[in-house]
Amino acid sequence: MPGEESLVGRFAGRHVLAEFEGIEPSLLDDAVLLKKTLAEAVTEAGATVCEVVSHSFAPQGVTVLALLAESHASVHTYPEIGSVFVDVFTCGDRADPERAVALLAKMLGAGTVRMSTVERGEN
Repeated sequence: MPGEESLVGRFAGRHVLAEFEGIEPSLLDDAVLLKKTLAEAVTEAGATVCEVVSHSFAPQGVTVLALLAESHASVHTYPEIGSVFVDVFTCGDRADPERAVALLAKMLGAGTVRMSTVERGEN
């Protein structure tokens, strides 16, 4: 629309850092489930998933990384204590990283969620 600032190329975004606790340990060692769950959460929050990759560690633990058109999301699990670190960064205004984190916490059945948001760029 005339007079409206274009969001394309805008150097701004929100970076959400979170910790979840109280999750069923078996969920946090299932790379297939975690990839699917992370992709669903960020998609429902308005992000566009380009690719999702994972790496499983021995004897336990998984890291999942979702490459987004808007930036990235990651999950780093600690099944032995039922905990996970989550990182979601999205550029622009289309995707809502706080919603993505809240959805992921609900999908995983987290008992405790700590979340902080950092405004980045020209907000």
